[in-house]
Amino acid sequence: MSTTTAPPPARRRHAARGRLTAWLFIAPLLIVNVLVIAGPGLMSVYYSFTDWDGLDQADFIWFSNYAELFGDPDFRRALLHNLLWTAFFLIVPMSMGLLGAFLLSRIRRGQLAFRVLFFIPYVIATVVSATIWRQILSPTSGVGPALSDLGIPLLDDVNFLGDGDIALGAVAFINNWQWWGFLVVIFLAAMQGIEPSLYEAARMDGASTWREFWHITLPSIRPTFMFLSLMTVIWSFLVFDYVYILTQGGPAGSTDVLSTVMYRAAFEEQQAGYASAIGVILALISATTVCGYLYLRRRLRWDI
Repeated sequence: MSTTTAPPPARRRHAARGRLTAWLFIAPLLIVNVLVIAGPGLMSVYYSFTDWDGLDQADFIWFSNYAELFGDPDFRRALLHNLLWTAFFLIVPMSMGLLGAFLLSRIRRGQLAFRVLFFIPYVIATVVSATIWRQILSPTSGVGPALSDLGIPLLDDVNFLGDGDIALGAVAFINNWQWWGFLVVIFLAAMQGIEPSLYEAARMDGASTWREFWHITLPSIRPTFMFLSLMTVIWSFLVFDYVYILTQGGPAGSTDVLSTVMYRAAFEEQQAGYASAIGVILALISATTVCGYLYLRRRLRWDI
């Protein structure tokens, strides 16, 4: 029995048609990305070197915005808050998500219900959840007065969103409430992809649950862990919605982050060029983080 194969020229033409078809399908998305993302991004870089106020003609002032930026105490304070926010979210939600997923992976019945419960906060609109939490933490009608009515005056004098010493932590706690359930679901999906025979072999060798987690689970989900860490860093520097809705950066700048400083500069102080410079800094931070991840991904041959 003989078999025939297409001659090399025919195969090349077929491959070329396949590549052309793929490019035709992806071309609209590329065009949209260029127009919607790359275009405004390049314009922001351009305006960061100008004194544009958002309306009138822009004049070049070269690096003056950047010089003013790093000498601005509001910018430095906001940058510090972003760094603290990033550290908090790399430690607390990531640890909670990892632990929650591991415990959930040991449950055989009712796991789907728990996954839905964990994921619900993530799908609630930010405006809705922030408004609810603002009422819960209100010093006049929130949990503090409710406890006082029950004879438990523990939070009588606590203004979670109005006290500059604790406001940033309160906003981060609320954001964590929404974020960590998403991490649980993603970590759980990664854990369910681990070969069960690895755990069976470990149990036959007498490994404890802790040793299974440390020597099997963690190494197996390391690519997912690093990818979520990357996204956490990027989202921590881009955080805006919860901060603006709950405190608008106050009181007295105690919850300001780079995004709120940029928003005020652009829309309240008519310093669009200065705001563009902050946007460029944020983009550089995100790009540097992504490049670092891609380097590690190639170096360690991760699959994600």
